[in-house]
Amino acid sequence: MSEISVELDETRLTVSIVGRFDYDIVEEFRDSYNGVCDSDINISLDLSQTDHIDSSALGMILNMKSYLKKEDCAIEIKNCKPNLMKLFSMAHFERKFKFV
Repeated sequence: MSEISVELDETRLTVSIVGRFDYDIVEEFRDSYNGVCDSDINISLDLSQTDHIDSSALGMILNMKSYLKKEDCAIEIKNCKPNLMKLFSMAHFERKFKFV
C-alpha cells in the first residue's frame, strides 16, 4: 500500500511517498503538485519512507519537471535509500535533479 503526504509553506512544497512509488499512485502524485507551477515554490520529493520505485515513478518525476515548465526549477530528491539511489544513478537523474 502506498500513501502520499503533502506539506506546503511559503517557499517549499514537500511531497512524501510512503511505501511503493509506482503507477498505482500516478493521479495522487500529479495532484500533489498541481497548481504550483505559477509560483516560486521549491519542491522536495522526500523518499525516506519509500520502499520501492519502478520505471513509471521515474517517468512521473520527469513529467513533474516538465509540468513545472522551468528548466531551473528547484526540485530536490531527498532521503533516498541506497537501493533507490542506485536506480536514479542508472537513469542519470543526477543530471536533472539535486539529491540531498
